[in-house]
Amino acid sequence: MRKTELLIPAGSLDVLKTAVVYGADAVYIGGEAFGLRAKAKNFSNEEMSQGIAFAHERGAKVYVTANILAHNRDLPGVEEYFKELKEIGPDALIISDPGVFAIAKKILPEVEIHISTQANNTNYGTYLFWYGLGAKRVVSARELSLEEICQIRSQIPEDMEIESFIHGAMCISYSGRCLLSNYFTGRDANQGACTHPCRWKYAVVEETRPGEYMPVYENERGTFLFNSKDLCMIEHIPELLASGIDSFKIEGRMKTALYVATVARTYRKAIDDYQKDPALYQSNMEWYKEEIGKCTHREFTTGFYFGRPDKDAQIYSSSTYAKEYTYLGTVEDVDGEGRCRIEQKNKFSVGETIEVMKPDGRNLAAQVRGIFDEKGNARESAPHPREKLWVDLDQETGVYDILRRREP
Repeated sequence: MRKTELLIPAGSLDVLKTAVVYGADAVYIGGEAFGLRAKAKNFSNEEMSQGIAFAHERGAKVYVTANILAHNRDLPGVEEYFKELKEIGPDALIISDPGVFAIAKKILPEVEIHISTQANNTNYGTYLFWYGLGAKRVVSARELSLEEICQIRSQIPEDMEIESFIHGAMCISYSGRCLLSNYFTGRDANQGACTHPCRWKYAVVEETRPGEYMPVYENERGTFLFNSKDLCMIEHIPELLASGIDSFKIEGRMKTALYVATVARTYRKAIDDYQKDPALYQSNMEWYKEEIGKCTHREFTTGFYFGRPDKDAQIYSSSTYAKEYTYLGTVEDVDGEGRCRIEQKNKFSVGETIEVMKPDGRNLAAQVRGIFDEKGNARESAPHPREKLWVDLDQETGVYDILRRREP
């Protein structure tokens, strides 16, 4: 069995640290240019350097996305950007455009290049093409089944790596190449500015009846035609490991630290449990399923892994997420007297019972005994986002513990 990497997304330096602490073998991030998440916070060069140092100190890697489909105007900037990255030293670049690939090979020949799913990698011939040009890894298209991935593994060199998405949002378009956003709003998904029109509500208009909108009925609320369920493969770790995939990739560079910690910790434990003892993995299945449901998500599907999705892979009634827990903050410091310091993310109050989520897998119920601002003034509640607060709990906390509250 090949050594398998758990690859986690991060949209900020704080989330990168969370991903590493909660079990990531590698983290993928975007810089301030040339990635496909223009609305994510993304990393300055200084933050990128700090994140890489933090990850390397803990044995993890950092990959930087530069996976836009470039226009002529982009190429000079790409060259300058890669010169900056040469000084920063990421472990790999994630690229989809052949022109960008050529620039990376010229300027950063020592850095691994991974070919983005955006390049539509659906067959072993494509893998061999990129391998011949010097790519180390190819990210498989989401449209591939496990059977097809196994066939690719059998046809490519042993030292070439396969990376595949195993959890997160599914795009309705072929490997992410959507034109709807650009058509409707002028914001190009292939330039990092997708408005996610697949989640919108649609009606039918007949050409000779302009302005007359006819709903596409699935129920009394209408239909969300393109609204896929989220991918979740937590129940299929054995099949994934047997397929020859080298890197298990989680989607979500715009997600919160709570989402990242929850998904990273759950998949880390599932992978480790199975490799230790398949019976242990099966015995813990209900825990995995319960935990993975605690982060914000849509209903789950296995995508294309076991054949083409049917009508049950869509959500027709709404485009909203299920949200069982609210993120309150990540512990940044402790004072040794039972209090922890957080940057508050959502409101909570003295007297509430919340949950302390720990990297080692424990979830501890904790009562909020007190809330204090940085000057030591007592508060009854914490209503202001991003305020630095000291929280007194009846449970011991450590740095990188996450505070969350279960919703009724």
